[in-house]
Amino acid sequence: MPLIAFTGPRFLAEETLRAALAARGMNVRDLPWLAGEEVTAQELGPHLSPGLFGDGGVIVDLAGAKPDKALLELLAAAPVTVAVLDETPAATRAKVYEARGEVIPTPGPVRPGDVTGWVVARAKAMKLPLGRDAAVYLAEVFGLDLAGIAGELTKLDLLDGPLDRERVAGVVGREPPGDSFAMLGAATAGRPGEAVTQLRRLLAAGEDPFRLLGAVVWQYSLVARCVALSAQEGRVNEAVAAQRLGVKPYPAKKALEVARKLNEPKIRAHLGRILDADLAMKRGLDPAVTLERLIVQLSL
Repeated sequence: MPLIAFTGPRFLAEETLRAALAARGMNVRDLPWLAGEEVTAQELGPHLSPGLFGDGGVIVDLAGAKPDKALLELLAAAPVTVAVLDETPAATRAKVYEARGEVIPTPGPVRPGDVTGWVVARAKAMKLPLGRDAAVYLAEVFGLDLAGIAGELTKLDLLDGPLDRERVAGVVGREPPGDSFAMLGAATAGRPGEAVTQLRRLLAAGEDPFRLLGAVVWQYSLVARCVALSAQEGRVNEAVAAQRLGVKPYPAKKALEVARKLNEPKIRAHLGRILDADLAMKRGLDPAVTLERLIVQLSL
């Protein structure tokens, strides 16, 4: 009997597991499901022998478990179907799966930026008339919570007619979280309303104003260095900026987007306003009001 490892994003791997076992004539609800601290030789032992009325099987969820090679070898040698949920297997486990069983990967989004495409594809498979703007909204609200998105798509499947962003937002009833880079991007592009909206979302989500100001200081330090880098070397891409600044490509890309709208005098003025806001908050002025005033000033 096979050892089958299901890998990939948790929600999708579990979906694949249920479908694969059903195709083999097995109902997940009828199988023992062991997870975390239950995944030991002692706990698994009674489930690794065929039953009286069939070959049997067991589902082993490795989230929170610490299986060693001996335990994996025990699972691989079992005379029943052993379905293993292992989102991102370590190299040693992957070798056992490949040598002693079967690996069924489930590709899916691993970064927030990949989620919109996944939503579009899933809605298409469900024959849902979901607009791309609505898919973007779901990706903004749920991020990598694919189970949450799938639940909302199931609800939306009960509605008739096209599903645009406004209609979907009315059904879901959640505001997208704020984005500090989007806030700064809107401010430097002269869109104070959008920038303040992002700030208010961040504050409403429980972000600490002092931490937010710290994020603004860090991000604007990157922006200032990007302005200087562009002045010295001309137009640079995110890979070059990331290498020069010693940061990952995503913050380098976002800092470059803001920097391209600024020059040295403007960035100096903005840094001065950020310093003034920092001093005002430390002197006891209302942090939220001070931050909002700063964001409006950065929009000028």
